[in-house]
Amino acid sequence: MHSSNSLPSRAREKIDGLGLLLLRLWVGQEFALAGFRKLSSGWTAPSWFAGLDFPIFVGWLPASLNWGIAGVAELLLGIALVLGIASRTASLGLLFITYVAVYSVHFDLGWAGWNQIDSDDGLGFKVPLMLALMLVAIVTQGPGRWSFDSWRRP
Repeated sequence: MHSSNSLPSRAREKIDGLGLLLLRLWVGQEFALAGFRKLSSGWTAPSWFAGLDFPIFVGWLPASLNWGIAGVAELLLGIALVLGIASRTASLGLLFITYVAVYSVHFDLGWAGWNQIDSDDGLGFKVPLMLALMLVAIVTQGPGRWSFDSWRRP
């Protein structure tokens, strides 16, 4: 087994930041698609959403406003993450959205998730937790060198 230090320096230089790029692309597109789906269904919250118990502050807003704000934020912050624009800020915003989703929907449904993701049995908090951990990696490590954020640095 070879360690990453055994790679020639030119190879290390070429792949530096690749993992963060792939992470940003995956997480960003997941949130952008979720936001797009919300917005394409209109600004009126579905009945299942309107009946949720939201955390303080978020719960003070009408359900349809929450639905619309979540859709716009997921779409815009997801696109920002894909492009690597304000990546840490976008990740923090998406972490907040994930917290609200887990608090309001997923936690009470348990751990189920990965192998039932496209069914009612897959609505547990496992997948949101994985997305949150990916977002934490971007917040702490930055967007990587293949991002608009890194190209703007002096």
